[in-house]
Amino acid sequence: MSEETEVPPMEDLGTLLKVRREKLDQLRALGVDPFGQGFETTHAPGALRESFTEGLEVRVAGRITALRDMGKSNFLDLSDLNGRIQAFVNQKEIGEDAWAIYKQLDIGDWLGVVGETFLTKTGEPSVKVKEVTVLSKSLRPMPSKWHGVVDPQIKYRQRYLDLIANERSREIFKKRCLMVAEIRRYLQDRGFFEVETPMLQDVPGGAAAQPFETHHNALGMDMYLRIAPELYLKRLLVGGFEKVFELNRSFRNEGISRRHNPEFTMLEAYWAYADFEKMADLVEDLVCHLAEKYCGGLLIEHRNAEGEVIKTIDLSRPWKRAPYRDLVAAAAGDDWWSLDTAAKRARCQDLGVEVSPGMEDYEISQQVFEKLVEEKTINPVFVTHVSKELVPLAKQNVKDDSIVDVYELIINGAEISPGYSELNDPDVQRRRLEEQAGEEIQKIDEDFLLALEYGMPPAGGIGIGIDRLMMMLTGAESIRDVVLFPQLKRKD
Repeated sequence: MSEETEVPPMEDLGTLLKVRREKLDQLRALGVDPFGQGFETTHAPGALRESFTEGLEVRVAGRITALRDMGKSNFLDLSDLNGRIQAFVNQKEIGEDAWAIYKQLDIGDWLGVVGETFLTKTGEPSVKVKEVTVLSKSLRPMPSKWHGVVDPQIKYRQRYLDLIANERSREIFKKRCLMVAEIRRYLQDRGFFEVETPMLQDVPGGAAAQPFETHHNALGMDMYLRIAPELYLKRLLVGGFEKVFELNRSFRNEGISRRHNPEFTMLEAYWAYADFEKMADLVEDLVCHLAEKYCGGLLIEHRNAEGEVIKTIDLSRPWKRAPYRDLVAAAAGDDWWSLDTAAKRARCQDLGVEVSPGMEDYEISQQVFEKLVEEKTINPVFVTHVSKELVPLAKQNVKDDSIVDVYELIINGAEISPGYSELNDPDVQRRRLEEQAGEEIQKIDEDFLLALEYGMPPAGGIGIGIDRLMMMLTGAESIRDVVLFPQLKRKD
């Protein structure tokens, strides 16, 4: 029988695999299907332990995560995503035939038990087992319960092992599931309709990004995985949907980093007759609502591998709002906006900000913003009124046509959410898109411009990078820790 502290050294792996195969054969010889059938349960392991009552007749199923062999009496732990319950198995109680079956079990196997709840002498909630049902035989040993999965390659390639062994990972992904569901409820309670828009698009729009390309055989045309759902959601504003949102998967054929995955989850929402200020209010309230409901409050602690607090993000309201130009000037010098391009390049060299020779003036300022403002901002800041070249889909400011009415929400050194007063003038929109496209004029979405000519109401719009939001709220330091199956290079 396996011990609770089973930790297979690599040199013993072959032996352990052989032993488990032999137990598989033995189960079949005993007339047992090692991969079981359905099993009717009355309680889940974690829930039973959480609301424990003595003297209940229960049917519980889960994975065996600990085995303590005491001869003719054994203790084992049955676990699910939410916790564990101890089971006591006695040879005399279950009978010789069932005991012979039980002796073929290992840590990692799935088991159903029927029994009665009781407290041990040490006060441990337990189930005294009367019947056992084999549900699935694990043919490979589980990761060590003491060390978990520490190899990042195994953690991300074999997420199931990470979830089995690492409580921290289980908690992050449970919290993510709950928060995504809550985002839907939050918006629906405020009158927003959830919709679905195409992932395959003829013209990829809504952001400046490199798309993934494919080909549709039946239509005989090249198509693209969407980089954003924005232009289709705005078509719905034209069609009369005044509050609309989509929790979507988007794709960008670009770099992979601690904060970037080629396939990512994005929330986009549009609200007719609102503006970027109202959308900022909405996002601030939503994020604080999630933090208070699922993170214990508005102070979010990020810890290192040893459990020490390395930073605390304070989400206390109201969140700071500051113009883009003021923040850049504070970081690069009060005279920044009066400098010509050559002088800005020289200033960047003094500041240690790298700029490439091909960067235009507004791109140099954006580089300063990203390196000296964004990366150093921990607590929430709505950065407002950026240069119009950076956001071609936003409405120009009525007092200064060189900037647009937008915010960029920065938390923990990263953009979490952009929000706009949406541009709804089709002629201005065409000019902006033509300037962005340059010589690649064929990339302009003419169908979208046609829709705008039928009249889109003034509206506010937001995007929220769900993966980055989850990183911030759960304390994860890599996007791979909040995406169940991140993109990885194929193994050789």
